[in-house]
Amino acid sequence: MQHKVILVLLALVFAFFLTSSNTSKVYICTGNYSKKYHYSNTCRGLSNCKAAIKGVSLEEARNKNRTLCGWED
Repeated sequence: MQHKVILVLLALVFAFFLTSSNTSKVYICTGNYSKKYHYSNTCRGLSNCKAAIKGVSLEEARNKNRTLCGWED
């Protein structure tokens, strides 16, 4: 019985890390000088975006050298 509980807990932890890692969706401004990514497409850090706002994976945003918006900390 204890082994089953431990296995279930391990499976849940594993699933959590798979879904919360770099597959999370974030938002970026597609403008040439944009440097940040945002967890919400309504973040006030995106209010000055003159280009399109695009939903991308966290991995893609980091590959574009984007860092987390200061309003999101």
